[in-house]
Amino acid sequence: MTVTREQIRKLVEPAIQGMGYELAELECRLGHGSGLLRLFIDKQDGITLEDCEQVSRQVAAVLDVEDPIPGDYNLEVSSPGLDRKLVKPAHFDRFAGCEVKVRLRRLIDQRRRLRGTLLAREGSTVLIRVDGDTVTVPMDEIDVARLVPDLEVQAPGKRPGGAVS
Repeated sequence: MTVTREQIRKLVEPAIQGMGYELAELECRLGHGSGLLRLFIDKQDGITLEDCEQVSRQVAAVLDVEDPIPGDYNLEVSSPGLDRKLVKPAHFDRFAGCEVKVRLRRLIDQRRRLRGTLLAREGSTVLIRVDGDTVTVPMDEIDVARLVPDLEVQAPGKRPGGAVS
C-alpha cells in the first residue's frame, strides 16, 4: 500500500498543532530504499532546535503507532528558514509586503519567473509588484513561491512580515 503526502499530513498535523506549532510544509520522498519525511514547522516567535526535537519525538511516536509508511525512512524536522516557501493561502496573507521569488507553471505576462513585492492575496489569486507593474497570478499557476531574505529585517529579534520575537 502506498501512502500519500496528504495522508501523512492528516496524520501528523493535529499532533503538531496540538503542540502549538504550524506545519508549514511537508516533503515526502518515500519508497526508494531509505526514504525521507521532512517537516517544516513554525510558530510566531520562531523555531529553536529544542522545538524541532520535541516535534520530532511526538511525530515519531504518532508514526510508530499508526505505522503508515512501509520500509525505512528518515524523519527530519526543521524551521522553514529565511527563504521559506509560501504554500498555504495564509502564508501569502502573512507575508504581504515582503519580497518574493515565484516560479510559475506557465508563462504569465511573458514571464515564468517573477521577483517582486507580494502585495496581497485576493481569493485564489496573488498580486505581486514587479518592476513597477502589478502582476495578478492565480495560485494554482504557482509552482514555487519563496521569500527573499531581507537580512536587515532578519536582525536578532525580528522575523519576516514584521513580527518581532
